[in-house]
Amino acid sequence: MGKVMWKAGTFLYPLPVVMVSCGTMEKSNIITVAWTGILNTNPATVYISVRPSRYSYDLIKNQGEFVINLTSKNLVRATDWCGVKTGSKVDKFKEMKLTKEKANFVKCPMIKESPASIECKVKEIKEMGSHHVFIADVLAIHADEQYIDEKGAFDISKCDLITYANGGYYSLGKKLGKFGYSVQKKKKKNRKIH
Repeated sequence: MGKVMWKAGTFLYPLPVVMVSCGTMEKSNIITVAWTGILNTNPATVYISVRPSRYSYDLIKNQGEFVINLTSKNLVRATDWCGVKTGSKVDKFKEMKLTKEKANFVKCPMIKESPASIECKVKEIKEMGSHHVFIADVLAIHADEQYIDEKGAFDISKCDLITYANGGYYSLGKKLGKFGYSVQKKKKKNRKIH
């Protein structure tokens, strides 16, 4: 059997699914975004793509900042709900019983229940068509202490992160390897000579 060809479209899955908080501690909102990612290492640069018709679009554009909050299995219902309800009519923090946490560099609240929150400052907006891309510098990363390992690194395997693919939410599976494992030299076992 061969591959079936479809017309060009957005079929690059899975994607991280995140809750982006915006606005201020007093007047905040959450928008669920699956079109997000890393653009650069130095300086650390990320992006989110948002339709201009969304309530959060103007909050982010006018304030020039947002927080990317990673999502976990415990947050899957809130993640979906915040993606289908509009912040112009409901308080998403209140309705989903999420806790606002003060950020260090931006006025937007972080989501306390998120395994990790990334403070972002918009440096450019690219109008792509249906979505506009907010390109942002990473100002700070906040990780919940329960997910930090004994070496001080963020242990992604502990927090049950979720992804988005073709209309569904999925939990991440078992770790299959680490970066560079395919070319790593194997350790020689000590052989005792009798």
